[in-house]
Amino acid sequence: MHERLLMSLPLAPEYQAPERPRGLGIVRGAYSFFNVPEARFIESAVARIIPNDDLGPGALEAGVSFFLDQQLQSKFGLAANLYMQGPWGGGEATAQQDAAEGGSGGEDAQTGVGVAEQPGYQLPLKPQELYRLSIAALDTYAEETFGSVFATLSTAQQDEMLTQLEDGNITVEPLPPEILANFWRIFLASTLQGYFSDPLYGGNRDKVGWRLVGFPGVAAAYKGVMQAYYGQPYRVEPVSIADIQNGDVATSSDGHAIHRDLISGRVIEGVEHEH
Repeated sequence: MHERLLMSLPLAPEYQAPERPRGLGIVRGAYSFFNVPEARFIESAVARIIPNDDLGPGALEAGVSFFLDQQLQSKFGLAANLYMQGPWGGGEATAQQDAAEGGSGGEDAQTGVGVAEQPGYQLPLKPQELYRLSIAALDTYAEETFGSVFATLSTAQQDEMLTQLEDGNITVEPLPPEILANFWRIFLASTLQGYFSDPLYGGNRDKVGWRLVGFPGVAAAYKGVMQAYYGQPYRVEPVSIADIQNGDVATSSDGHAIHRDLISGRVIEGVEHEH
C-alpha cells in the first residue's frame, strides 16, 4: 500500500542553487540526514516556532535544526522502537495530541473507546519518510500558494502557513491529511525537545533554553534546594552533562554539581541535593 503512495506523492520544487556558494545550514555544523532544501525549510520553520527575540536566542540559534537532524538519524528516525505493522488508522493524530495535553478526548463515535486510549502513531511511514515527504509537500504548497518555497517567504507568510498547518488547513494531493497532521505534531514536539533537552543531544546550545526558564540543569534530586529556597528564586548557572564529564564545574563528594549564582558567580553553599 505505502509503496504505491510513495510513488504517487508530489516531488518538491526543483532547488535553485544560489549564485554564491552557501554553507549547509545557517549555524555552523553539518547535517547528515537533511539535504539542502530540507535544511532550509527546517531552519526557517524552527526559527518561527521559537524566534530570536528580546527574551533570548531562538530555536535556530540553539541548534535545534541540528538536534532534529541527529534525531532522525537515530533509532527514532528509523522507527526502531515503533510498532510498524498496522492496521493503519486516521484519527491517531488527534489522540496523540489529546494524550500529550492530558485530556480524555471523549469517545470515538464508532468504537466508544476514549480517544486518548486509541493507538498512537499509526502510519506506514518511518519518521525519516514522514519528514521527507511532508517537507517536499509543504514546499510545493508554499510555491503554489505564495509563489516561493517556505524558506524564502516573508516571516508573516511563514507564520500564516505554519498556523494553517497546525489547524489542519493545508492539503497537498494525493497526500492523505493524517500525514501532515502527524508531521506537525512530531515536528513541534521535537522542536521543543531540542530547545530544552541537554545540549549533549545537539540542541539547547549554550543552554539557552534552560536559561530562559531558569532550569538549573543536571542533578539527581533537588529536595534540599527546594527546602532551602522555598518561596525564593533559585537562579544559578545551569550545568549540563558535558559540564560534569569535562570537569568544567566543581562537584560534591557524591558527584553532584556545585552551583554558582547566575549574577554574582558565587558558590551556592549549604544546599544539599538530597535524595
